[in-house]
Amino acid sequence: MVSSENPIGADNQQERLDAYIAGFVDGEGSFHVAICRHPGTRLGWQLIPEFHVSQNAERREVLDLIRERLGCGRIRENDRKKADTTLVLVVRNREDLLTRVIPFFETQPLVSSKQRDFIAFARVVRAMAEGVHLTADGFAMLAEQACSMNGAGRYRRVHSTQAFRILRDHMPNTAPPRAER
Repeated sequence: MVSSENPIGADNQQERLDAYIAGFVDGEGSFHVAICRHPGTRLGWQLIPEFHVSQNAERREVLDLIRERLGCGRIRENDRKKADTTLVLVVRNREDLLTRVIPFFETQPLVSSKQRDFIAFARVVRAMAEGVHLTADGFAMLAEQACSMNGAGRYRRVHSTQAFRILRDHMPNTAPPRAER
């Protein structure tokens, strides 16, 4: 007979799975806000928040497990080069980010410095849901937060610098990203 205090009970298994996923994402995941040109938008630029987790194709089951647990995302090849067999789970849908990804990582905090990136990511996604990014000042503020993430990544820094230069041409009070200071 199994006692109700069994440490391998369903609740405990779910807690262990959630902790495993958080630890895996801490090592192999990222919270990212891309800054891209988009002529169809009011400012000519767009913020695209994304959650990524990568893994070798031989261990795809880990990505399937994370996707199933979060209930969202798609798995695709990470790179088009034939030598790269890495797969990546990507969540871009803002509603999924707001209702699934962000709440999950609020209950399962990361232990590395990536937690700071997650906090900035959550702040940007929630501000976008409120429409903050639709004004030049709001876009500039959120873009600057995006540039502070992931070690102020080189790719983002280059493209966000272009966005700030364009915004600055239209709004002289727009602050440049940290990389230009």
